[in-house]
Amino acid sequence: MPRYALKIEYHGAPFAGWQRQRDQPSVQGAIEDALARIEPGVHTIAAAGRTDAGVHATGQVAHCDLARDWAPFRLSEALNYHLKPAPVAIVDCARVDPEFHARFSALERRYLFRILTRRAPATHARGLVWQVKHPLDVDAMQAAADRLVGKHDFTTFRSTVCQAQSPVKTLDRLDVRAVETPQGTEVHFDVRARSFLHNQVRSFVGTLERVGGGSLSPDDVSQALAARDRAACGPVCPPHGLYLMGVGYPVGPFG
Repeated sequence: MPRYALKIEYHGAPFAGWQRQRDQPSVQGAIEDALARIEPGVHTIAAAGRTDAGVHATGQVAHCDLARDWAPFRLSEALNYHLKPAPVAIVDCARVDPEFHARFSALERRYLFRILTRRAPATHARGLVWQVKHPLDVDAMQAAADRLVGKHDFTTFRSTVCQAQSPVKTLDRLDVRAVETPQGTEVHFDVRARSFLHNQVRSFVGTLERVGGGSLSPDDVSQALAARDRAACGPVCPPHGLYLMGVGYPVGPFG
């Protein structure tokens, strides 16, 4: 059976997350249902990351096995037709080796988190950013973020329902920068690692926002990390500012 890699973009608001669920809408379920429309039968796809409810993606990657030898362009066009009107799109498609696995072949996941800092309610960016009404000290946030980069026990920044076997992960990058937009100043967090714990990125951002607002210091973040205690974490920020931007592989499947 030929295997295909799919690059997927979606707006997370209508979904209970990536993973198929029996009685709630999911991104995986929407794509598998579209696959069943073009090749009748039960389809199961595997993704690079299982994003939570409300989280968006511009570069999710999944793979599927099909009976028919599809031209990648035709496959993406057919899936996009059957995905309407769900806010899910196949933005690229490629035939890949049978050994390729969207999850297990991945070397890196790249996430972006967006905070909008302004008092007026968000309109155009509503549901796409976490809005806070006070300015944030980006330099202090970066100084705190630097304490988190590297290999650590991230128990403090791990959901209590996380199913990962170990809390030890290597965080490759956590960059914080201010971006001026027509809607106001946004603070962007560029976060990269081979893999993440459940709610790890949102836990990072919720804690760093407290640093930017002045209620925590970079030293407090170091102490929270060392505590290996979920109670030492700041608030977990809302999901709608988070985006899975891309996935890195030894050889990119899309050329």
